Amino acid sequence: MIQAGKTILIVDDEPLTREGIRKTLEAWSSGQHQIWTGSNAAEAMGVLSSRHVHLLITDIRMPEVSGLQLVEATQHTGHKPAVIIISGHPDFDYAQSAIQLGVVNYLLKPIQKSKLVEAVEQALRIEEERGRVEVLEKLVDSQLLQAKNAANYSLPVQEAIHYVELHLQEPLGMREVADQIHLNPSYFSALFKEQTGFTFSVYVTRSRLQKAKELLLQTRLSITDISEQVGYQTPKYFIKLFKDYEGISPNQYRKQAMDSRNDA
Repeated sequence: MIQAGKTILIVDDEPLTREGIRKTLEAWSSGQHQIWTGSNAAEAMGVLSSRHVHLLITDIRMPEVSGLQLVEATQHTGHKPAVIIISGHPDFDYAQSAIQLGVVNYLLKPIQKSKLVEAVEQALRIEEERGRVEVLEKLVDSQLLQAKNAANYSLPVQEAIHYVELHLQEPLGMREVADQIHLNPSYFSALFKEQTGFTFSVYVTRSRLQKAKELLLQTRLSITDISEQVGYQTPKYFIKLFKDYEGISPNQYRKQAMDSRNDA
């Protein structure tokens, strides 16, 4: 089921086509979604720059700036809408270019109402899934995940990774962990870096911040509580580290991720 509150932008220099699509989608939407229109790419970019557009439906041949050029311009915006291309001419080269740009459907005029609605529902489902993927990408530290899941580590390094996972909330020094796995600290430090690609301290920090991101998105715990749960005694130091790695504060991260979820 498609979530309500989507924004759909229709761009076509032919008024009859543009209005026909708008009326069809307004009847289908029953007020659940916002339907915007534009007669050219410049008007479309004005809408795209001022609001979150979930679906762009654009004619492929328009004066000055073509539909494909408009789609290409959306690739550089913060949130890329799903795109349906409409055209009065079956053109293989256009269709091929559209596919390369990630267009989800290509409809030929005159457009049947049932085909249009079917294409719009499919495109919005694809857009929702992209939104979920974006949230997951913000959550996952891919380099850390790769390091955690590598299968070729020596037993001492595997034991160290397991120990860190179980004790993130506690003080974690390299000497303490080396003692736990019965290795000389200097040898353990070199071995850990060689096999994981991380120094031990960086690995612990990234593991703590990964756990913090999960808590930020999956709970309503305060920043102070989260900082304690991932092993930092003062939220001030935790916030500084988080900003260093993520570029934004924990509160901003939580808000942006929640906004992405709601928009998806």
